[in-house]
Amino acid sequence: MIEDLDPVIHAPKRLAAMAVLSAATTVSFAFLREHLGVSDSDLSKQMATLEKAGYVDISKSGRGRGATTTYRITRAGRKAYDQHRKALAAILGA
Repeated sequence: MIEDLDPVIHAPKRLAAMAVLSAATTVSFAFLREHLGVSDSDLSKQMATLEKAGYVDISKSGRGRGATTTYRITRAGRKAYDQHRKALAAILGA
């Protein structure tokens, strides 16, 4: 059971981000930052870790003040998130 937990997803902020992303097509940087209650730099760091693992795609459009960043969960990310949820449920007896 414990070995089935994904250490990339298990960190609380990344787990919360994956939960949001798993329920949406795409999520904006501003929405995710406010939903998680984190700073810009913290969100960027957490999402870069998820992107490096291949769990999210990051899209940027525009420049300057009008620039937007959006996130989307990848197929590999959805699979990893689902497996992580199952491992947590097994540990918690849910």
